[in-house]
Amino acid sequence: MSASDHDFDCLVFIGRFQPPHLGHLAVINEALRHARQVIVLVGSAWQARSLRNPWRFEERQNLLRGCFDEEENARLEIVPLLDALYNNDVWVRDVQRKVRDIAGHRHARLPRIGLIGASRGQSSYYLSLFPQWESLSVPLVEGISASQIRERLFRSNSSTDDYLSTGAVHDLPPPVCTELRRFAGGEAHQQLMEEQQLLEQYRQAWAQAPYPPVFVTVNAVVVQSGHVLLVRRTAAPGKGLLALPGGFINPHERLLDACLRELRERVRLKVPEPVLKGSLRGQRLFDEPHRSWRGRTLAEAFYFALRPDQQLPQLKPVKGGDHARWVPLAELEPDGLFEDHFFIIQNFLGLPADFGGI
Repeated sequence: MSASDHDFDCLVFIGRFQPPHLGHLAVINEALRHARQVIVLVGSAWQARSLRNPWRFEERQNLLRGCFDEEENARLEIVPLLDALYNNDVWVRDVQRKVRDIAGHRHARLPRIGLIGASRGQSSYYLSLFPQWESLSVPLVEGISASQIRERLFRSNSSTDDYLSTGAVHDLPPPVCTELRRFAGGEAHQQLMEEQQLLEQYRQAWAQAPYPPVFVTVNAVVVQSGHVLLVRRTAAPGKGLLALPGGFINPHERLLDACLRELRERVRLKVPEPVLKGSLRGQRLFDEPHRSWRGRTLAEAFYFALRPDQQLPQLKPVKGGDHARWVPLAELEPDGLFEDHFFIIQNFLGLPADFGGI
């Protein structure tokens, strides 16, 4: 097909590709048939490893590149995209900017841009967010579920081996299978299997409940003198990641009281309770459906802005608990924080959302 035969100058495909599977490849191949250039925006970039996001952007980029030949790769732009879980407008703006910066540099005239996706699922939702672009919908490849693929890969070593040697051929391109076999021998895979086992135990504990459980938690965003109070998680899930102080509420407890109790018991923050209450500057419910590994979990976060001081409040270590520390705001990175905690902090403090350029 010559360049003049293409319907579009540029087609945009948005996905998480966790991992890239045959359904994704069907969309990209269709895009290559219809456009001179294809921009693949890889969502959930710069996220910490988790059962929902096991592979980093660079790993997913390499998995995708390995499925195409040299000529096809020359027409593919694979770009990281940071989530903006609680601000759709920021996310849409980020997509628009990335596409403008890439497509705009390639064409002297106004390019014909389209958004391509499967006819059902999350892609169809994306198609509705960009009315300035044309849309191209392709049939959904039936029978492939990225979440089921991930569960099979992290259930156990034997489950991983069996799946990659037999079942994966119906879901995954051969180059992806090859790379996932290498990944399966590493430390990251072992840690994710530990988290999968914890999740299975969690599910079994609630298996007899008449309805899927909904959990309610609290988190504290405590800021002073350009620092935020965080804890380093010492156990799975999210072992080694930074997190906001918080936890589950008690049955007869109000939300603010639960938050203050967590600061008192788990962090031993040396700030009197009246001072904390007087420093409360905001609160919000964070309810993204996939925000927590344990299932549907609502988090009410409270923002405390303490008066600037040369000395940060002392934190008394808690035996057997997570390690609390004051972290400079400039050192916060999305891939170093647990679950959606970076986005909770960002919501209150307005931290910049641009990472890694385009």
